[in-house]
Amino acid sequence: MEVKTSLLDNMIGVGDMVLLEPLSEDSFIENLRKRFDHNEIYTYIGSVVISMNPYRSLPIFTPEKVEEYRNRNFYELSPHIYALADEAYRSLRDQDKDQCILITGESGAGKTEASKLVMSYVAAVCGKGQEVNKVKEQLLQSNPVLEAFGNAKTVRNDNSSRFGKYMDIEFDFKGDPLGGVISNYLLEKSRVVKQPRGERNFHIFYQLLSGASDDTLKKLKLDRDYSKYNYLSLDSAVVNGLDDAANFRTVKNAMQIVGFMEDEVQSVLELVAAVLKLGDIEFKPESRCNGSDESRIKDKNDLKEMCELLGIEQSVLERAFSYRTVEARLEKVSTTLNVAQAYYARDALAKNLYSRLFSWLVTRINESIKAQTKARHKVMGVLDIYGFEIFEDRDNSFEQFIINYCNEKLQQIFIELTLREEQEEYVREGIEWTNIEYFNNAIICDLIENHQNGILAMLDEECLRPGTVTDETFLDKLNTICAEHQHFESRLSKNSKFLTDHSLPHNCFRIQHYAGKVLYRVEGFVDKNNDLLYRDLSQAMYKANHSLIKQLFPEGNPGKVNLKRPPTAGFQFRASVGTLMKNLQTKNPNYIRCIKPNDKKASHIFTDSLVCHQVRYLGLMENVRVRRAGYAFRQAYEPCLERYKMLCKRTWPHWRGPAREGVEVLMADLPVPAEEFSFGRSKIFIRNPRTLFFLEERRRQCLQDLATLIQKIYRGWKCRSHFLLLKKSQIVVAAWYRRYAQEKKYQKIKSATTVVQSYTRGWQARKLLRELKYQKRCEEAVTTISAFWHGTQARMELRRLKQEARNKHAVTVIWAYWQGTKVRREYRKFFRANAGKKIYDFTIQRIMQKYFLGLKSTMPSMSPIDKSWPARPYRFLDGVHRELPRIFHLWRCKKYRSQFTEEKKAVYEEKLEASEIFKDKKALYPSSVSQPFKGDYLEISTNPKYQKLNSAVDEKVLLADVVNKINRANGKGTARIFLLTKKSVVLADQKTGQVKASVPLPDLASVSVSTQSDGFFALRLKEGSASAVKGDFLLSSEHLIEIITKLHRTGATAADSKQLNVDISDEFLVQFKHDKVCVKFIQGAPKNGNSVSCKRKNNRLLEVSVPTTA
Repeated sequence: MEVKTSLLDNMIGVGDMVLLEPLSEDSFIENLRKRFDHNEIYTYIGSVVISMNPYRSLPIFTPEKVEEYRNRNFYELSPHIYALADEAYRSLRDQDKDQCILITGESGAGKTEASKLVMSYVAAVCGKGQEVNKVKEQLLQSNPVLEAFGNAKTVRNDNSSRFGKYMDIEFDFKGDPLGGVISNYLLEKSRVVKQPRGERNFHIFYQLLSGASDDTLKKLKLDRDYSKYNYLSLDSAVVNGLDDAANFRTVKNAMQIVGFMEDEVQSVLELVAAVLKLGDIEFKPESRCNGSDESRIKDKNDLKEMCELLGIEQSVLERAFSYRTVEARLEKVSTTLNVAQAYYARDALAKNLYSRLFSWLVTRINESIKAQTKARHKVMGVLDIYGFEIFEDRDNSFEQFIINYCNEKLQQIFIELTLREEQEEYVREGIEWTNIEYFNNAIICDLIENHQNGILAMLDEECLRPGTVTDETFLDKLNTICAEHQHFESRLSKNSKFLTDHSLPHNCFRIQHYAGKVLYRVEGFVDKNNDLLYRDLSQAMYKANHSLIKQLFPEGNPGKVNLKRPPTAGFQFRASVGTLMKNLQTKNPNYIRCIKPNDKKASHIFTDSLVCHQVRYLGLMENVRVRRAGYAFRQAYEPCLERYKMLCKRTWPHWRGPAREGVEVLMADLPVPAEEFSFGRSKIFIRNPRTLFFLEERRRQCLQDLATLIQKIYRGWKCRSHFLLLKKSQIVVAAWYRRYAQEKKYQKIKSATTVVQSYTRGWQARKLLRELKYQKRCEEAVTTISAFWHGTQARMELRRLKQEARNKHAVTVIWAYWQGTKVRREYRKFFRANAGKKIYDFTIQRIMQKYFLGLKSTMPSMSPIDKSWPARPYRFLDGVHRELPRIFHLWRCKKYRSQFTEEKKAVYEEKLEASEIFKDKKALYPSSVSQPFKGDYLEISTNPKYQKLNSAVDEKVLLADVVNKINRANGKGTARIFLLTKKSVVLADQKTGQVKASVPLPDLASVSVSTQSDGFFALRLKEGSASAVKGDFLLSSEHLIEIITKLHRTGATAADSKQLNVDISDEFLVQFKHDKVCVKFIQGAPKNGNSVSCKRKNNRLLEVSVPTTA
């Protein structure tokens, strides 16, 4: 079963201020403090949400929280902004009521974040789908764009909205968003040209300079250094916690999602850059012949760059800064501008340019996010507008006056709509309506907006009046007309009670607003209300070739000259506020009151005086009193009965009838006076919070009793269950023990039986063993006797056979001696004639046999380079001793060669050929003997760097190396890639791989090298060949021996003739184009380390100095 947490459960302080008891300003502030200290930043006043800015991230805005508050009753869970957003969304979707959410509070109180949370919640709970998600994303991504261009860092807030924003989000009948419309109010454009100390200009300027690429800044003619721009304050240019570069990327991405084209984004950035350039234009005075002063631009470079950005002729804009043309019917009068007027014109143009750009951005966003269908839409409006402003540390001016006027109107509609909502609910529920007394601030609104005697009307009248118009004349008019008004105060008015009020300066007036008294300084009221831009500047802007400028300054069109004075800022704002109020009155209101806990923008700090000040001017105490004037608490019958049913035996645990009857039975059973509550059609209304707290206290006691009963029943059940478990366990244990005892007894009997059996079997076995041993001894005795008998017989037979054999051998020996004697007698005469020669041959044969058999053990190793051989034992073996090592060496070499692969055989053949060419002829040769011939030193077939060169050579590359091509002009070398194939020699550029020369091998006449240890060689080309046009090649390489050897071998094959001639000499001629140059090699002292140096001595001689080797 799902567990629901009520507003009244686990309550820290009081979640709804309507239930606060006793109600006072101190208890109100203390309740906010208590909840703030426990991270409870939201508190209700009925359906109004009070939001405290925590100045840190809290884990209460997760997707899980969104699901927790989705489709829940407003008072079902603890106070949260999601509860209000869900209530508004469900009323719009299910009851077809247009909604508006009014978010108010002073700068830094968290209004912008609150509006983002509302929009993100609605986006999360509404429908899904590709088109719906696109609309939601566009609505959400409009915020970063407007924040970048409309927000700035102030002393109170690092991301303060400097404009009012009202967004109407349109939904279809299913509750899915279709689009939206944004309205903006009173952008603080004076911030463009001047910022108070400790504050910044609008974010976009710093984001552009920090986050744009170097290429973009170069196109916009900007520099990253903030100090180069007069319109940017330096003391607060960098803000902790704000990454301007990352935010710039976020803004560009958001503009792309909303639907801005690339050229539109570029045009917007060009206008922002133009505003920065405008601030750097400075003027100097110049006297005319008639004695008047006129202004001139000091440095025209910034003006030139700005004109290039906007596509304006420099002379046109320069004249607009120096002259002003006044048209009256058919007359035109041109007057010069002094330096002060020129600076005023410059700042006016910058403010208007930025303000109109901001309005264009809002219009462009509206074109992208507007609903595409024309069917009737449900609308939810979100109003994020500046709160009431009272500056104690600096003067309150025209901007604060306009802002506070707007808040007066919002307070008026807030009280009216709150009372109307209360009255409608009482009528709907059938409860008698009690008239509520409250302060009506209509008299203050009338003081400001009255069309005849209102302050704004008198300000417009003063601005339009001919003659000298100053702020002082405007104040005089106020003192004359508003002197008797009870909410207007001035020392110069006819009301004598303010004449001695020294807290009221002479150039100021004071208005008693609903939130308190505010002192306004009249300086700048007339100029800011006029908001005048000279017609010359408008016309100059209209002449620009920039695509966006013409749209921003339509009044500059010469064909549509309008001589009527444009409406003042006060008139425009009053009309906008009037339209906004009419719009809000058609919708069901929902309120979020934002409060800033401290001025340090730090977490965990709660400043009582600051919070008290905001509570007063937000009218929160009055709001509580309005809500409590009738019934302080109301609740539907079903949740009321579900919550309090345990207080009555008749309703506990289940009530079978209608919920209202159950609540009536419940209340009748409780000691609560009848006048403390009333029954509506669907709700019960409780007049005093004490009654609710009495019910909660009884419920808490009942829950404790129920908890005790549940614990008692649970403990009894647990003990019974434990006893039954023990009993069952005892039976199981006893059964297992009896089984174990019987098994143990059986094992004991079985073991005893086994022992008896083993002893019996042992006795039987031993008895059988004795019998078998006796039989075996008898058999062995017989065998032994038989063996001795047979042995005696055998020995006797052996002695007999041996005697016979001795007798037979004796006969054979005697016969042999007799035969020998007989033969010697017969051949004695022949033996005497040939005995010496035969003995000699026999001796020689035995000696040679012994010599050859001895070589088998003294033979040298199988290495071809082993030259050892055993010494000869006799001189007559000299010939054999000389021939045998040669034969053995040839055989050994043949066996060694049979192990070679074809590749290794070719390498040794090359080494052999190199020996034939260079041995004892060139000093470099001995050092090359131990170095293997690698061939491809560049790995040209696998190295991707030489892929292009490898593809340009058709044949197989036999050798690839880097050589130096010697320049005849200075003797210096240039790196070249040397490639040798079966048909040609190729020289290519080392860096690009481009082929520089290709020489067929038949065109090579000879190769010339020196006798020294250098690596120089010359490729001599045949005269008349196609390759000899540019002359011979003089090259230098670290692998000269290998290159010449491979050329020598490959040249003969390619030419199908005699091998390539190799000339080894310390002086040879080289043909360079049409001249022959002598290359001479000399030995000298080492220079530049031990490297070989080549120098040009004259046009016919190149001298190569080779270091002397030790």
